This record gives sequence, C-alpha cells and structure tokens, in this order.
Amino acid sequence: MTEQPSRPLTGIRVWYRPMHPRDSGEHHRVATPLELLFDLCFVVAVGQAAAQLHHALAEGHAAHGVVSFAMVFFAIWWGWLNFSWFASAFDTDDVPYRLATLLQIAGGLTVAAAVSSAFEGDFRLMVAGYVLMRLAMVLQWLRAARSDPSCRPAAFRYAAGITGVQVLWVAYLWVPLGAQLPVFVVLAILEMAVPIWAESHRGTSWHPHHIAERYGLFTLIVLGEVILSATNAVKEGNAEPGHLGALISLAAAGLVLVFSMWWLYFDRPGHTRLVRRPTMFTSMSWGYGHYFIFASAAAVGAGLEVAVAYDTGTLHLGGVAAAFPTTVPVAVFLISVWLLHIGPTNECRPIAIGFPVTAVLVLAASFTPAPIHIAALLTAALVAVSVVATHGQAKSG
Repeated sequence: MTEQPSRPLTGIRVWYRPMHPRDSGEHHRVATPLELLFDLCFVVAVGQAAAQLHHALAEGHAAHGVVSFAMVFFAIWWGWLNFSWFASAFDTDDVPYRLATLLQIAGGLTVAAAVSSAFEGDFRLMVAGYVLMRLAMVLQWLRAARSDPSCRPAAFRYAAGITGVQVLWVAYLWVPLGAQLPVFVVLAILEMAVPIWAESHRGTSWHPHHIAERYGLFTLIVLGEVILSATNAVKEGNAEPGHLGALISLAAAGLVLVFSMWWLYFDRPGHTRLVRRPTMFTSMSWGYGHYFIFASAAAVGAGLEVAVAYDTGTLHLGGVAAAFPTTVPVAVFLISVWLLHIGPTNECRPIAIGFPVTAVLVLAASFTPAPIHIAALLTAALVAVSVVATHGQAKSG
C-alpha cells in the first residue's frame, strides 16, 4: 500500500482532501492533538460514571450501581473505540474531518451530562448523545467509501450497520423498565457485531503501534481519574476529626495500587500481540477486551472513595462490603491485563502464573482487616516479581 500523506506539505491548511487509508506500516505514527482532545472530553464522561457508581455503592445499591455503570460505560467506551480505530485507518485532518470529530465530541459530552439520569433509568438524553456520536461516525465512513474504492464495501457495511442499530437505540426509549437490561445487552451485541461483519469482506488498514498508543493513553487518563477521585475523597474525609492517620495510610495504599496498575499494564508493549498475530480475531478480542481494563480501572476510583467513607465512619456498610468495590475491580484489571498482554502460555512462568494468583489473593484480601493495604502490597509484589523475572530480557517496542 502506498503511504498517503496525512498533513499538507505546505504551511497552508487544505480545506478538503480525499480520504485515503493510512499506511499500516507508517513510521512515527503518533496520536494527534485532535485525538488527545477527544480523549480528554470523553474522560469527563468516565469521571461522571465513576462518581455515580460511588454514590450507588455508598447507599447500599451495589447491584443497581454496577449494572448501571456497565451500561453507561459501554456507551462511553464504544464511542471512543470506534473513533480511535477509524482514525488509525483514516486521518485526513481536513476541515470536514475535524468538524465531524467535534460533532462526536459533542455527543460524548452529552452522554457525560446524561450519566446521572441514566443511573435513575432515564436514558433519553443518553441515547440522544450516543446517536449523535454514532451518526457522525456514519458521515466519516461515507466519506471513506466515496474517496477510496478499495475500502468501499467495508465502509458501506459500517455505515449501514451503524445506522440500523441507531434506529433500534431510539426505539429502546419505549422499552419497559423491566426489559431494559436484556434489550440493552442485545443492542450492545449488535453494535459489536457491526465491525465483525464490515471487516469480514476486506478489512480496513490500521496501525498496531498507533492503536496500542491510543489505548495506552486512555488507560493513563482513566488512572488519572482514579487518583483524582481518591484525592477528593481523602480531602472530604479529612474534614472528619480524628481520621488523619488512617486517611494518610489509605491514600498511600491507593497510590501504590494505581502505580502498580500502571506498571503492570505498560510493562509489556501493547502492540506486540497485534503485530505477532495480525488477524481480525486478535484485533477484535484485544480491542473489545479493553472494555474490562478501562471499566475496572475507573471503578477502582469509586471503590477507594467507598473505602475512605468506611474508614471515616460515614458509611454504614460492613467491612467486606466496603472492600469489594476496590478489590473486585483490581482483580478484574489483573485478569484482563493477563489475558490481553501476558497470556497463560507466556514463556515467563512466574508472570504467567503470578497475575491470576494475585487476582485471587486480592479478592481474598477483602475478608481481612486491612483489605486495601493488603491489595496494594499484593499488586506491588507482582510488580517486583515481573521486574525480577524479566531482568536482562530485551522488550520489543
């Protein structure tokens, strides 16, 4: 494939240019300022979802909170994922491309504004923002179909599939409350089936290093939201007299957790699996599997807020119930990173075995007097095992 220039060669911005696929082997393919703005706006929605999850957990509505969080987070994640993979294949950076992307951002911010009402069962504003996001994506695919005959079949399939599912999302607003969850699951499956159907004829090009960087950047931003949530919780908890020592200890444990999660995610280059096995199944499983990494990382922030409220005596939950909001998402994060980046057949057995074992021990820590501190020690120990086990090994990057 001939590499297509992604930027004007002169200092004058081109208003419009044909949308051709980027070279999947292009050197120095990095995230653009527009992609970074997209991430920052979408992380607002992540923060809102985590905040609502915290409120539900603190009020003792764990099941409702977790289900609502999973549904809301799907809307956020799916909008982000589709833009990121499209931008890896097509990125003209002309005026229409920027305007369509800004329209997607507007839809994402509308989703962020609708998070609280969605947790209460009112999805009208959520669906409006989501459909706006997705229809803007249809415009991008139609541009790609018009400009490049080689990707036209896939682009038309994307446009038709996305449009059809959006009609169903609008109809979702009339679904009875008791049937909302199963219908939501069906529609989410249909959404995820669109790329599989579209790419089955002839796949679009995407850049493995660029995709891995995009996912890594979003992971960083979500972990930043965890630190922000924990910091705000400690700040509020400090207003309660007599808890300063406990709060400092809990804050330290929370930081160790976040630092360990960062280390374990980025210790192995994210693009390695995409390069070694460049199949549709690999890319889809890797891309879709990150839902659990992103969602679990965001949920850790809500869990740490619950832990702070428990330690300051403002939360009327038992110790185990107050620990699960942190230990469960940490365990899910470890298992997800293990499956996507490490693998049970990894040649380094201490790492291959260490991730699932640590996940089980983190869950078991929920039944101890200091679950957050023990979970932090366990994840830090896994980092130490990874460092020692891979000492002297060259990492491909």
